[in-house]
Amino acid sequence: MRIQKLDRNSRQNLLEDLLKRSPNNYGQYEQGVAEILARVKEEGDAAVFAYTQKFDHALIHSGNVQVTEAEIKEAYNQVDDSFVGIIGKALHNIRNYHEKQRRYSWFDSKPDGTILGQKITPLQRVGVYVPGGKAAYPSSVLMNIVPAQVAGVEEIIMVTPPGKDGKVNPNTLVAAHEAGATAIYKVGGAQAVGALAYGTESIPKVDKIVGPGNIYVALAKKAVYGHVSIDAIAGPSEILVVADETANPRYVAADLLSQAEHDELASAILVTTSSELAIKVSEQVDTFVRELSRGEIIQKSLDNYGYILVADTMDEVIEIANDIASEHLEIMTKDPYNVMTKIRNAGAIFIGEYASEPLGDYFAGPNHVLPTNGTARFFSPLSVDDFIKKSSIIGYSKEALALIHEDIEAFAEAEQLTAHANSIRVRFEE
Repeated sequence: MRIQKLDRNSRQNLLEDLLKRSPNNYGQYEQGVAEILARVKEEGDAAVFAYTQKFDHALIHSGNVQVTEAEIKEAYNQVDDSFVGIIGKALHNIRNYHEKQRRYSWFDSKPDGTILGQKITPLQRVGVYVPGGKAAYPSSVLMNIVPAQVAGVEEIIMVTPPGKDGKVNPNTLVAAHEAGATAIYKVGGAQAVGALAYGTESIPKVDKIVGPGNIYVALAKKAVYGHVSIDAIAGPSEILVVADETANPRYVAADLLSQAEHDELASAILVTTSSELAIKVSEQVDTFVRELSRGEIIQKSLDNYGYILVADTMDEVIEIANDIASEHLEIMTKDPYNVMTKIRNAGAIFIGEYASEPLGDYFAGPNHVLPTNGTARFFSPLSVDDFIKKSSIIGYSKEALALIHEDIEAFAEAEQLTAHANSIRVRFEE
């Protein structure tokens, strides 16, 4: 991996380099996505099935687009019981964590007849996008369905691309069934996003679409925002490790590569105060790349967006970490909790040498759907909050309104909204 001294130039070059990975910079694909969405909106099932045959090479129709109970049973027969057990353990942790995020309605009443409050209502129907094709991500199934279920969503509609045989990966199906998906449809890509956003003869329209996908899925979610809500526009995976001389270089290198193997646009960055650690990590990375199965992808990822930055002080390390606002941030220092208190911007923070990033991906419980491309400055991980909406409650007695009606009327008249003022005034006519 390239090793650079952290200074003003290297800092600026790094930040500009990382921004190139944003889905907002892939405008050349937007027209194609717009055409797919327009056709799905106009033609419904016919367009969805045609695009599924074109892109996934699968013959899907109204009779087989929805996964059946028989297909789910077949999937269980193909998946080892031990893996089903592991899914169950992960589900337990994920559900317990998200249960603590539950929101409740509240009401505040006063003796004068004033009632104020907030009503929490779960969304009625949400769509969960799960990548498919060559890859299978049962962990994404759990992370997207569980918070919706905990929030109280009645219908959780999952979509995922089928293989050429028209079937869904059995691990994905088992995870969806264990997590509690209401219905599963064999469609993917921008056409699946369009189906969820507009509704078709076979696939119901949803209130919100969540879940990761490729650039076409990300741009489609961006385009349908407003017709439905979305979680976020996900970019490529990224990890930032903050470390000092006490860190284990083998652990650091292994964790950097855990994200670099996702794809060639993934980002893996180490920022450290130790030149010696930087050299050892770089050497260990080279060793791992030769050993790991996705070595070619990892190497391209590191060549494109892999960095080791050496800073003079831990304050500089923390400053660049907050500027990068990484999806995953690991802290491997002699006092990691002190460093953690100074981190403002990160999707998920992993503390200490035994809190490796894959722990969060699969098992610990916090959600692994995280803000990317610097959006951790203002976005949060997927949570129960993403599947609820809030309504304000206002109730006043005549006595309570009488104390303030003149103030409200004056406010309305100051804005030259006389009908507003009149709406209050009529209640106190002689």
